[in-house]
Amino acid sequence: MGKEHILVIEDEEDILAVIHYNLAREGYRVTSRTTGEEGLQAAREASPDLVVLDLMLPGIDGMEVCRRLRKDPATARISVVMLTAKGEEADIVGGLEMGADDYVTKPFSQKVLSARIKTVLRRREQEAREAAAPIRIHEVVIHPGRNEVLVSDESVELTYTEFRVLSLLASRPGWVFSRTQIVDAVRGEGYAVTDRAVDVQIVGLRKKLGECGRYIETVRGVGYRFKE
Repeated sequence: MGKEHILVIEDEEDILAVIHYNLAREGYRVTSRTTGEEGLQAAREASPDLVVLDLMLPGIDGMEVCRRLRKDPATARISVVMLTAKGEEADIVGGLEMGADDYVTKPFSQKVLSARIKTVLRRREQEAREAAAPIRIHEVVIHPGRNEVLVSDESVELTYTEFRVLSLLASRPGWVFSRTQIVDAVRGEGYAVTDRAVDVQIVGLRKKLGECGRYIETVRGVGYRFKE
């Protein structure tokens, strides 16, 4: 760890300077931008490993920046840590649903931010190692490295979170995952996300998988599993 490239998008220059200084001191290559438009351009041109993204930006806000990063194949796999003064559950869920990997609220500790960045980067490396082998079960084929799902040889378009949930369940068929375990595995530990948010993802997955949706089984009082 230490040579990764981090892009910081933050409009408050004093906060930006502190983050930039501390990350550079830890050995990261750091690029800074103050607007969403400039941040998007820098992400496309430099392909950083991770973006520290303020939610409340002038012009294009952080939510829209994250959405565009995830939609563009050239930037879709860049890790995103959202940094914002907002801390309500709706904002947390919104950020995670848009594809953020982690969420840190202001005022923040630089040590906490650095620890979250390291955790996300470690998870990114692990996912890259696991991405080589597709998951094949029943009529479903999941290509983690390409974010692609085929059902009976037909491509199925999933959201970022739906893909992560399906990959988790299908990676260990027969295992029962609680809603909390699903959130922790997909987004990392400590998120204030309700059981209802997980249930919504499962409903969407079953619908998009068609007949294969029946393989995602509800274990009453516990959670979900992918049928062996």
